[in-house]
Amino acid sequence: MWWSVLPFLFPSALAAQPAAPAPIRAPLRDLDIGQLNFLHTTDTHGWLAGHLQEPSFSADWGDYVSFAAHMREKIEAQGRDLLVIDTGDRVEGNGLYDSSEPKGVYLREILRHQHVDVMTSGNHELYKQNTSEAELLVTVPCFKGSYLASNIDIYHPKTEELVPLAPRYKKFTTKQQGIRIVAFGFLFDFTGNYNNTVVQRVEETIKEDWFQEAIRDKEVDLFLVAGHVPARSPEYKAIFTEIRSIRWDTPIQFFGGHEHIRDYTKYDSKAVALASGRFMETVGFMSIDGLSTSEGPSTAAGPVFKRRYIDNNLHSYYHHTGLDEDSFPTEKGRNVSRLIAESRNALQLDKIHGCAPRDLWMSRVPYPHNDSVYTWLEKQVLADSLEDESRGDGPAVAILNTGAIRFDIFEGPFTQDTTWIISPFTNGFRYVKDVPYDKVQLIMEVLNQQTKVMRRWMDETDDHLDSLGPPAQLEHTGDVIADADESHDWPAFDMVGTQQIPLAAKKPSGEIVPGYTTQDDAGDDGDDSIHSPISFYRVPNCIQALVSVNASTALETVDLIYIDFIEPYLTLAAKFAQLDVDFAKEGKVYLPGKTMTDVILDWVKANWKCE
Repeated sequence: MWWSVLPFLFPSALAAQPAAPAPIRAPLRDLDIGQLNFLHTTDTHGWLAGHLQEPSFSADWGDYVSFAAHMREKIEAQGRDLLVIDTGDRVEGNGLYDSSEPKGVYLREILRHQHVDVMTSGNHELYKQNTSEAELLVTVPCFKGSYLASNIDIYHPKTEELVPLAPRYKKFTTKQQGIRIVAFGFLFDFTGNYNNTVVQRVEETIKEDWFQEAIRDKEVDLFLVAGHVPARSPEYKAIFTEIRSIRWDTPIQFFGGHEHIRDYTKYDSKAVALASGRFMETVGFMSIDGLSTSEGPSTAAGPVFKRRYIDNNLHSYYHHTGLDEDSFPTEKGRNVSRLIAESRNALQLDKIHGCAPRDLWMSRVPYPHNDSVYTWLEKQVLADSLEDESRGDGPAVAILNTGAIRFDIFEGPFTQDTTWIISPFTNGFRYVKDVPYDKVQLIMEVLNQQTKVMRRWMDETDDHLDSLGPPAQLEHTGDVIADADESHDWPAFDMVGTQQIPLAAKKPSGEIVPGYTTQDDAGDDGDDSIHSPISFYRVPNCIQALVSVNASTALETVDLIYIDFIEPYLTLAAKFAQLDVDFAKEGKVYLPGKTMTDVILDWVKANWKCE
């Protein structure tokens, strides 16, 4: 392919992207190198250029390529082993993926230059037919022998035969010590996939003959369960229980994702799980000591697990490798950084559409709040942008799920990249006319307050309703420290590894930078960078905006406008509100051809001028 030669047509680039801010030095905790070591990424969502407005996460995929190579060299020189893991959701969420046509052609070429030992799919790889087919035809072959799909099948686009997306599992032996590993690659019990793929429930998968045979292999020193599955989940609990029913003392290392948080949990003294954040903010590190090998049993009392969450920046990378700006970049890493820069340029991701007058936060302030991105959407963007002649000029209420927004907006240039970062999805709008306003309010109450009741109607084990809100709220483990607003039940939490730091450049020099202060089953010392905490506020699953409404309007019936992603939830919520509306049948297309992303961009162009 033509783009495969791009990195070698240009002179070597400096590490990180040219526009990336330099990392601010922070006190660092060292890595505990063990017998077997891992680097883990998950939920990168296209952020392979790193964070160009946040110093703590400003390293790019080329820097990670260099870091992994140096760590492997350092660890193998000690006679120990290193494995690199990625657990999915590599797509949707950044212009480097979303703005190309077809989507992902640049991203997949950049991604493949990292050596990965075990890789899995996330749910975002399965939402669209073209995305899942690209996984099958491009990504799986690029990572042949590493990509695993224990519970995902796909209808092959050429033969139309239902086939595994990738091999179900693999057994391999580590290079240095001969540690025998059986590895699996799971996805949580996902139901929102396009109909060209089939996701089998985990509890059904682990009863199949191939899995039962794999866990009965007696020549195994470690079971490695990688997956796009929360570290604390019924799916992983089921896998753990099934393995333990056969192999009661074999160590198990789980790697998870999906919730966009840093997390580490212990299943028993010989089984743990690590989740490593989101958006290339975090590189997870795990080490295990006390494993047996093909040469014989371990002489240690039992496995010892150590974890660390590495902030994705060059300050951390230099420290952990013992190198500096001259000795750290590898030739391959430089070439990948150059490829990222050229790809961004080709996609015009630095094109400025407007300038944000202030920071707008997803969860660092309560909702409603003048600095809340959701208040901005409700009071300005949706209220101003959703009028359309096809519907008329009567009053309307627009409903948007808060999970449709994926990132904060920072004061300053709002670029082409920003557009995709905050709203990467292709969802359009639909509407139903003449809905009683009081019923709309009951629907909102059900969507935000009664999700447990709704889940019982759907399936008691289905947590898909929770995906209406931001992923980090799926399993927040913080302690309540304050009430956000007395009129809303969205409590504030001490940060425990569930969102990005604020702009570090705004802090006076000499102070500890606010950021991740993770608390997990091993304590509060997991983050490699020592930060001061920041607050996290829960937001509702959905917000509503008034359209074509003035102060004197008496709201009896309204047209209900909604983002099409939430259509099945609206139909169910309407039943609880005693409103007989099947939104799938009665809903009509609204603003044809326009997505939520288009609406936001048009508003920014019209309202946020750069001085």
